[in-house]
Amino acid sequence: MIETFREQVRAAAASGTTLRIRGGGTKDWYGQSFEGEILDTRGHTGIVDYEPTELVITARCGTPLAEIEAVLAEQNQMLAFEPPHFGDNATFGGAIAAGLSGPRRANSGALRDFVLGAELLDGQGELLRFGGQVMKNVAGYDVSRLLAGSLGTLGLITQASVKVLPCPFAETTLRFEMNEIEAIRKLNEWGGQPLPVSASCWHAGVLALRLSGAQAAVDAAVRALGGQVLPDCAAFWASLREQRHAFFAGVGDGDGNDALWRLSLPSTTGAVVLTGEQLIEWGGAQRWLRAGSDAAEAIRATVKAAGGHATLFRGGDKRVGVFQPLAPAVARIHERLKASFDPAHIFNPGRMY
Repeated sequence: MIETFREQVRAAAASGTTLRIRGGGTKDWYGQSFEGEILDTRGHTGIVDYEPTELVITARCGTPLAEIEAVLAEQNQMLAFEPPHFGDNATFGGAIAAGLSGPRRANSGALRDFVLGAELLDGQGELLRFGGQVMKNVAGYDVSRLLAGSLGTLGLITQASVKVLPCPFAETTLRFEMNEIEAIRKLNEWGGQPLPVSASCWHAGVLALRLSGAQAAVDAAVRALGGQVLPDCAAFWASLREQRHAFFAGVGDGDGNDALWRLSLPSTTGAVVLTGEQLIEWGGAQRWLRAGSDAAEAIRATVKAAGGHATLFRGGDKRVGVFQPLAPAVARIHERLKASFDPAHIFNPGRMY
């Protein structure tokens, strides 16, 4: 498949046409609009290497994400960043390129923190290798992490190596009734204590707190915190990760008056006063807002003043810009990186900015 990819890339560069890198297409809606001939990654599949004792798995870009998770589950291991699928056809390469992390991110780390190495087919058809399969191999490690969340704008990620972690021995979710201000205060208070917190979610006056780890640690935390035990907690967190939770129902299906914004803020930030319904994750660091894209200027100004940034995640009018506008110096870095890896600008043009 690499030779097929290489021929398609070189032909596109020679003719001046553009390529749209696409796996299962489950995140086609994410980012700015896209264009170009589809470069389909789904034929490049398979787990290249997996050694459970080393806590590392290497797989090709078109490998179904569900297949990787099933193989890990057989060894009682997991992708600790809990990448959302947003559909049955999600691929490993697509997950890396999107760079999205799920409910466990605030406590276990983001997807980019787990990327150890990657292979990239650049805009000239050259196969570049970065990083390795162990944490101490730091050659090019930053480039591997750079590819996470790049949305295919730098090249085709042909395969990647990521660190995996053992599944927790025990998990329990507690439910508390409290308002937004109290929830944020409690989450930051608990975050400074030796508690096995692995996820949090506040919405409509209810805070859900997931505890993960050794059975004794989880039991001790339950006794210390109180609250009500939430039944079927796995289904709850899966619904949050895949945005099937009632909060997300129907968002982005209309004319742009009801879009989904992702607000990234310091976790200690108090209640953010904006028009629209909110859901809070990651101990207060990630907040989802349902509001029209016509409110983009007010949303971004408010969030920036609090030290964060806002993304038009799903739906709405993308002409306002999906991602927070870059500072001039950062924009120049983006431009130089793009020119280095994709000098002919054939990969996913305009997908990010």
